[in-house]
Amino acid sequence: MYLPIPPQPSNARAWVAAAAAVQDAAGEAHNVIIDIADPVAEDATDAAIIQVVDRYLRGHNTHSIATVANTIFPESTLRRYGPVDFYDAYHQRVLPRMKRITRDWGRYFERLTKWAKIRNGQISTINPLQDLITFMQAQIAGQRTYRNVYEMTIYDPARDAQKISNRQCLSFLSFKLMTDRQLLLTAIYRNHAYISRGLGNLIGLGRLQAFVAQQSGASVGSLTCVSTHAEIDHFKNNRNGVTEGWSKREAAELVNSCKRLIE
Repeated sequence: MYLPIPPQPSNARAWVAAAAAVQDAAGEAHNVIIDIADPVAEDATDAAIIQVVDRYLRGHNTHSIATVANTIFPESTLRRYGPVDFYDAYHQRVLPRMKRITRDWGRYFERLTKWAKIRNGQISTINPLQDLITFMQAQIAGQRTYRNVYEMTIYDPARDAQKISNRQCLSFLSFKLMTDRQLLLTAIYRNHAYISRGLGNLIGLGRLQAFVAQQSGASVGSLTCVSTHAEIDHFKNNRNGVTEGWSKREAAELVNSCKRLIE
């Protein structure tokens, strides 16, 4: 069982196509496959879609697109501190603030850049993202380039196994180098809430892909996202007198309004 989405030129258009398809499937689907030709492209229509979705999320008192994208790749931190100090700034300045205001949400980039390693009974930490970039740099510069050896796991059995809620949705990343040095990325999601997270996730993945490409000497190729379960999420909470979330009808109205921006 799978739901293929026609290839799309950009993140915003891909989100609209996928959300519309899942909506047409009664709001829930499995193995939704999205392919995006250029995950960092953004024209006027894309910008309009992003603005509509972001205004909707903020207006319903949930995380903005930028907040969701930053869970995967904190681009503002990169712009402020540069690639040399990027990781230290995130772990020493950004992450402590996040830990004070969240439990384990919003910290994909922590998993990408800090992982426990056990060797000969000794525990140390590694930076999987930088290790992957360094490995890719050497391969690109070498006489023979291995193209299918760049993968990162997000799912952590020590933290995630047996948890029912507040666990990771993004599970795995696989990078591929083409013969022309284009860098492809395939992302696997355990569960994907398309309204509250979908567009921000695609933008964050595209920025991560662009960073790896730039740092390693490759160029950005296509992004493929496989949502093993996808839903048009809807919920409403009342927290301290403030209503958060939206109804199923309101979610459908958002998707339809974004479709009209493309038609």
